[in-house]
Amino acid sequence: YWCLLNSDVRVTQNYILTPLEILKTSVDIVAVQPKIKSERQPDHFEYAGAAGGFLDYLGYPFCRGRLFQHIEEDNGQYDDEIEVFWTTGACMFIKRSAFEEAGGFDTTYFAHQEEIDLCWRLHHQGFKLLYTSKSTVYHLGGSTLTNHNPFKTYLNFRNSLFTLVKNLMAIEIPFIVFNRLLLDGVAGIVFILQGKPKHTLAILKAHFSFYFAIPRLVKQRRRIQPKFRIRKPLSIVIQHFILNRKKIIKY
Repeated sequence: YWCLLNSDVRVTQNYILTPLEILKTSVDIVAVQPKIKSERQPDHFEYAGAAGGFLDYLGYPFCRGRLFQHIEEDNGQYDDEIEVFWTTGACMFIKRSAFEEAGGFDTTYFAHQEEIDLCWRLHHQGFKLLYTSKSTVYHLGGSTLTNHNPFKTYLNFRNSLFTLVKNLMAIEIPFIVFNRLLLDGVAGIVFILQGKPKHTLAILKAHFSFYFAIPRLVKQRRRIQPKFRIRKPLSIVIQHFILNRKKIIKY
């Protein structure tokens, strides 16, 4: 069993016990994440993982306890154990055999979204992933790249497209990737209006990097053999920016 732990995470006493117990006693559960809380605001969840990760039908990642920039206070609302789509790379307990069988992290990602890609590949193999509130760690966040760094924007947009092409069912790729490219364009316009042209250029660079990487991604698809559709709650973009919801109603 491995614990994949970021260097900017503060652990708590006995944080290792429950995740290991779950992994040792469950055949099909191969990865577990604890509750991720903020080092800066200890009574709030933290952006990278919060209370378990999911994807909407366009492949946008979100967490219980965090929707875009809205971070929930921890009032015990997620004190449970629940199957999730992805477990955070900030603190993930995983069976070594499953990690190696899935091929580990894709080193071309460098940072951001690599744990989502890994978890999706684990799903293709029929495995399950779990969040448990019986273990807690505190994450500082932003230690590798800050939100103000255009390189972070580049990696997030590029790696997300990589993950979609590698893991979506073939029939889903044209519709979902096309819509994501359009929404990326909208994000680029928003960055310009916010006076952040470097982030818009980062999105353009991410798209061109994605186009050049398509032959390699197709080869990776053949090895992965995608056969697991993402769960499809209503688009988090619609829920948050149009319906003004601060929490996802349905998973």
